[in-house]
Amino acid sequence: MNYVLIDLENIQPEHLSVLAGQNFKVLVFVGQNQSKISFDLVSAVQHFGKNAEYIKIQGNGPNALDFHIAFYIGQFSAGNSDSHFHIISKDKGFDPLIKHLESKKIRVHRHPAISDIPPPKPVEAKKASKGSKAASSAPQEERLRKIVDFLIARGNARPRKLKTLSNSINALFSKSLGESDLDALIDELVKRDTVIVSSNKSNVSYQLKK
Repeated sequence: MNYVLIDLENIQPEHLSVLAGQNFKVLVFVGQNQSKISFDLVSAVQHFGKNAEYIKIQGNGPNALDFHIAFYIGQFSAGNSDSHFHIISKDKGFDPLIKHLESKKIRVHRHPAISDIPPPKPVEAKKASKGSKAASSAPQEERLRKIVDFLIARGNARPRKLKTLSNSINALFSKSLGESDLDALIDELVKRDTVIVSSNKSNVSYQLKK
C-alpha cells in the first residue's frame, strides 16, 4: 500500500484525484484551528472512498502536525515492510525524520506536490532485474507509446522535473530499465518534441497528441 500523508497546514494539494483507483490510501492532516477545507480537495478525497481519512490534530505547537504524521507512519509501517509513504509538504523539517526512517528500512519520501509522486508498481507485476529478457524484449516504440499514454492519463499532474519523469518511467516498467535505457527513451521523446527540457536541464514540459 502507498500512503499519502498531506500536511494541510503547509500546502493545498492539487490533482489528488489522479491517484484514485490505484493502490493509494490518503490521510489529510488538518490543523486544530483550520475550520475550512476547499471544495476541490473534499471532492477529490471522495474519489478514494474508504481509502481516505481526515485527521484533525490536537495541539497548536509548531511541530504538532509533524508529530501526528510521524506517529501514523510508525503505526502503519509496523509489521508491513511493503508500505511506501509519501508526505505532501514543502516543510523541510520532515527531512531529518525521513532520513532516520529510511535508515530503518522504512520507505518514506517528501513531495512538494501530488504530481511528484511516481506511479505505484502494479500489484500483479513481478519485479524484473536490470537487463532481463522481459525488459529487453519490448520494442522501443511500444515503450514510448506506453509512456505517452501514461503522461496523457496524468493530465495536469504530469512530472514537472526531469528526475521525477525518469523515476516515473522506471516505475511504469516495474523498475526493470537500466540507466542507459531510461536516457535513450527520454532522448527519443525529446527528439520527437513530446518532452521539452528546460535550459537548466531540470524542468520538463510536454506536447502530447492523443
